[in-house]
Amino acid sequence: MTTTASACTNALCVAEEIANPTAQTEQHWYAAYTCAQHEKRVAQQLGQREVECFLPLYSAVHRWKDRRVRVELPLFPGYVFVRLALQDRLHVLQVPSVVRLVGFGGLPAALPDDQVEILRSGLADRLHAEPHPFLAVGRGVRIVRGPLAGLEGILRRKKNSLRFVVSVELIQRSVAVDVDAADVQPLHVSKNL
Repeated sequence: MTTTASACTNALCVAEEIANPTAQTEQHWYAAYTCAQHEKRVAQQLGQREVECFLPLYSAVHRWKDRRVRVELPLFPGYVFVRLALQDRLHVLQVPSVVRLVGFGGLPAALPDDQVEILRSGLADRLHAEPHPFLAVGRGVRIVRGPLAGLEGILRRKKNSLRFVVSVELIQRSVAVDVDAADVQPLHVSKNL
């Protein structure tokens, strides 16, 4: 029930943002949903069209019968992040293999700019990250030191080490990152009286 209420609230916010003339010209980050396994091609074509985009990748080893190969895979399969003004969205939507910009009620919804920028800078520092199943519940924490300082997420354990899971609500995807216990602090839960 809260998910539906939250989606309705987000849809109203998106509708108000679209109606606002300055929202059409201000640049924000959006998630472009792509055809399966076309993320790299889409990012390349966006670059050719001079559209700022962000395709976070991680390294994985794939095994075949006769060999192992290290490959770079999208951290958020099916999505490429684009920074643009809504008036320029056709530059993205006309790229082959782009299905749509993620949003509510057919209207694109902007991602929090600070979240995308923190993720970009953290991954630029060669932080080890890998995809993680989306988590809707769990204990929330905030990273207080390091390249991802300021991000909020969920703390998990994996083989005697701590993993920090960052969830992007809009596209319902998560990323797991190794963290030191001293670099995180619990989020305070407000109590309703």
